Amino acid sequence: MKHKMPRIGLLLLLLVPLWLQADQGSPVHEFMLDNGMKVLVLPDQRAPVVSSMVWYRVGSSHEHGGITGISHALEHMMFKGTDTHPAGEFSRIIAALGGRENAFTSRDYTAYFQQLAAEHLETALKLEADRMQHLALPEDEFIQEMRVVREERRLRTEDNPNALTFEHFNAVAWLNSPYGIPVIGWMVDIDEYTVADLRDWYDRWYAPNNAILVVVGDVEPEAVHDLARTHFGPIPARDLPAVKSRTETPQLGERRITVRAPARVPYLLMGYKVPVIMTAEEDWVPYALQVAAGVLDGGESARFSRELVRERELVASAGAGYSPLSRLDTLFMLSATPSAGVDRAEVEAALTEALERMKDELVSTAELERVKAQVVAREVYRRDSIQGQAMGLGMLESVGLPWQLGDEFAERIRAVTPEQVQAVARRYFDVDRRTVAWLDPLPIDPENPPGYFDGHLR
Repeated sequence: MKHKMPRIGLLLLLLVPLWLQADQGSPVHEFMLDNGMKVLVLPDQRAPVVSSMVWYRVGSSHEHGGITGISHALEHMMFKGTDTHPAGEFSRIIAALGGRENAFTSRDYTAYFQQLAAEHLETALKLEADRMQHLALPEDEFIQEMRVVREERRLRTEDNPNALTFEHFNAVAWLNSPYGIPVIGWMVDIDEYTVADLRDWYDRWYAPNNAILVVVGDVEPEAVHDLARTHFGPIPARDLPAVKSRTETPQLGERRITVRAPARVPYLLMGYKVPVIMTAEEDWVPYALQVAAGVLDGGESARFSRELVRERELVASAGAGYSPLSRLDTLFMLSATPSAGVDRAEVEAALTEALERMKDELVSTAELERVKAQVVAREVYRRDSIQGQAMGLGMLESVGLPWQLGDEFAERIRAVTPEQVQAVARRYFDVDRRTVAWLDPLPIDPENPPGYFDGHLR
């Protein structure tokens, strides 16, 4: 999978929601197989192609110490063969049909997808059903693939100073929430995985009643339903583990961390604990937080870019972001790279002042309308993508939200008022609820400079 390392910047968390309204002529069709597997189908006849995704409701937030990153490791091994298809055969078959396939792991879910001509959908579903129940996990493939995972961690995190700072920042921000666990896992745990560990994780979570099939493209819903029944229907449901709430312990004061690593420039992260759609007591709060992020960092005319970058020249870049799509509470994030010669305390104070201003002053009508227009326009743009539509449906369902919520997204954003933006700023942007991390650059070894890997090895 071409993983994206978490970034805090202009397009990060404001754009994470891929909620998409189904066109009136192409409604989402929902089916439930007898074994508990949900099937969502969205016809889109603009091209004779299809995006097929299988989502499992398991990710790093379901893990615990000693096996961190195992969901990601299992994602790798899902391409290493079944009883009937040896390692690499899945990918070779899809490629031979002119398609592409991949996978990704997050905190709350693991997803596998294929994009190919609609006439080949059955092949993709047959292959996915095979590895849902017959994963081989050969020892020799396991040993080799865990080398790949370790190298991926080194490139994506340990040799990337900003990513390393983000990882340590998260570990400090969360005490008992599993969101402090890195998706790729800690290296000490990766080193000690066994095939038995992966087999146990597979047997626990990879069941039809813990999965969602999403198909978007040039298809007939009932035909997809029939294919799903044929290939996934015979797979028996399993008893799934109980998922503990693991609600975060209330934070009693500001937390700070300094990460010292070879880097070119300092880097600042600030995060405030906030609710998401699943946890908010008032349903407007997540949308107001999303608009607040857009006011600060929603393009060249947003406050950070206009005031901190261009007018005051305090920072080379600054960002704000928030994603309401998760199972548990999350962080409202700020980030900045100071301009050369600028005192770090001044940069930190400037970001804090921007939040205080939101508490003291109502956001102007012009700012609010700009942010709302941007968010809605991005939704329209994403509806042009078959893959984007499949992603939107799967993300909502995988975190426990109904896919129908996507139909309400634009309306809820448009309904946010200046008073609501001010209210969430006053309620959540409290110094006692925040965590601050600074990357303190060490000299760079010219023979081994830090990397900025943004891909995936397989």
